[in-house]
Amino acid sequence: MQAAHVRATAIPSFTDALRAVESLLMSSGQRTARRNAWTSVLEDRRRAKDRVEAQRVLDQFTAVRL
Repeated sequence: MQAAHVRATAIPSFTDALRAVESLLMSSGQRTARRNAWTSVLEDRRRAKDRVEAQRVLDQFTAVRL
């Protein structure tokens, strides 16, 4: 008797399924816009961090001069 051939396929995760749906629904331009928006958010966070650091240095300098 010959063993039956079994085919196993992995069930995609919920995240994988959402990404697949997103890629079908969104055009390339929308993906680019989303990527650009995220890059802007990261850059804003970096500038805010730099402002906080600059203010800290100024505060320390002012405290030393008083």
